[in-house]
Amino acid sequence: MAESFETIQATAQAREDTLNGGLRIRVGVALCGEAAGAFEVLEALKSGVASRGLAASVQEVGCIGLCYAEPLVDVQLPNGTRVFYKNVTPEDLPGILDAAASGTHNLSDNILGTLGDAGVPGLAKIEDTPQWKYQVRIATRNAGTVDPGEIQEYIAAGGYTGLTKALTSMTQEELIEEVKTSGLRGRGGAAFPTGVKWGFLQGSNRPNKYVLVNCEEGDPGAYNDKGLVESDPHTVVEGTIIAGYATGANYGYIFLRHGHIGPTHRAQDAIKQAYELGLLGQNILGTDFSFDMEVAFTGDSYVAGEETALMEAIEGKRSMPRARPPFPAQSGVWGNPSNINNVKTVAYAPEIVRRGGEWFAEIGYERSKGTAILCLTGDVKFPGMYEVPFGLTLGQVVNEIAGGTASGRDVKLLQTGGPLGGVLGADSLEIKLDYEGMSAAGAILGSGGIIVGADDICAVDLARTLVAFCQFESCGKCFPCRLGMTHLVEMLERIAANNGRPEDLDLMQSTGKTMAAGSLCGHGQLGFNPISSALKFFEEDFRVHLEEGSCPTGSCDGAFHRPTRTRPLATAEWYAKEEYVAP
Repeated sequence: MAESFETIQATAQAREDTLNGGLRIRVGVALCGEAAGAFEVLEALKSGVASRGLAASVQEVGCIGLCYAEPLVDVQLPNGTRVFYKNVTPEDLPGILDAAASGTHNLSDNILGTLGDAGVPGLAKIEDTPQWKYQVRIATRNAGTVDPGEIQEYIAAGGYTGLTKALTSMTQEELIEEVKTSGLRGRGGAAFPTGVKWGFLQGSNRPNKYVLVNCEEGDPGAYNDKGLVESDPHTVVEGTIIAGYATGANYGYIFLRHGHIGPTHRAQDAIKQAYELGLLGQNILGTDFSFDMEVAFTGDSYVAGEETALMEAIEGKRSMPRARPPFPAQSGVWGNPSNINNVKTVAYAPEIVRRGGEWFAEIGYERSKGTAILCLTGDVKFPGMYEVPFGLTLGQVVNEIAGGTASGRDVKLLQTGGPLGGVLGADSLEIKLDYEGMSAAGAILGSGGIIVGADDICAVDLARTLVAFCQFESCGKCFPCRLGMTHLVEMLERIAANNGRPEDLDLMQSTGKTMAAGSLCGHGQLGFNPISSALKFFEEDFRVHLEEGSCPTGSCDGAFHRPTRTRPLATAEWYAKEEYVAP
């Protein structure tokens, strides 16, 4: 017989109390930390602790969101105060360990600041920085704090209490109404009300129903889906189970791209641990609800993130969109009703259930409730993953949280919503972070990526780069997208090379309209967005190329970097190549 949840919680809390009673050192080893050398720091730290005989626990954690500071070492003192050291190298560790052992922390270049009420005299608090004070951490509440490979830490932090509440004291209908009350909308880009979407599946009486969680994430400049799965996989697992209960589904998939090794291992381990504690499988927590779950994969195709292409991949087919209707809620995976959610969407569910829909609805702005998890990249001082409430202005996001441009140049543009999103000008910085507001301005929030460009960027070159990516990633199933993207790239390359024709602008407009009307999925339907938004805000860049035969910034000069025009078919021979490494 499985243990009661109260017993599981007590065991988890006892473990946590033991860890918090001594010196606790965390190292961020998510993708950003790994790229910066975190694993080398981790190994050197373990060796240093052992050689000193220091009574300290050394833990791998995910990314706390301050990616510019990686590798990040977090020393938690017995009083609970956490001292963060930034951009740590193995050579820095002796001094850090000496400070940890003595309890004194010198004002060094490596110290980022502290977290915790007690603080350390003479050290600044991270909570007072723009990178932290604007944040409202809900989905990312545990990222960079709990060990993502240890379910006990997640439970000690309040994990699985939302699931327990849902299963033991709420009907499916009550749960869906709670989500509707919260105002939660899908975080994958479409922003459709989540409670309404769950209701579509809940109304079906078919015996087999599926919940699919999309972590394909191929957007350049966006990594929050992978970041959540890698840093706090149990939030995603718990949210998926809650969605399964609400919709009456009996099976769930977390859908990942081949090669995303860190998120894959974290998700698989989290699922295994949930099974071991009776939080997955038959009669979860002694209730009548049963739910199974696994990780599914696709090849490295951007279009695989489209909801019907995702289902094709799960069925073992090439990732290509399906015609609709029928819609997934009627006929999805293997012809069964299916509900597709973004990773971030389900990650909110545990806290919404635990704290109530009204609590969540009080955060945000107008119809955009809760928070947005933003990935800030490009020419910024403080790139990172930040969870902020809707309603901040883009200026606050770019100039305060991201710290303005790293180059010191003036902000010229923001590229938002991924390669199919839009380009905004610097005069858009007063726009609020809000689905409707950004759409009205000609851009989309999408999955939360914001790339900042300074005044040395040419809008023609940016549009060309974005459309070249989209052309390469077209699955080729429908010719308006396949052919239209190719023609758009050709015209943009002519313009960028100062060989454009006056009629090219009208021809691109016509091509974009044809793609929007005739393409099967959003990839082709939105493929003209980068150009239309660039023309709206930066028509002058296009005019200089066409009329004066020069690039206004010089960034279009020289050879173009471009992918091959078409992606390879994901055949057995292609997967067998040495350069492809399966997870």
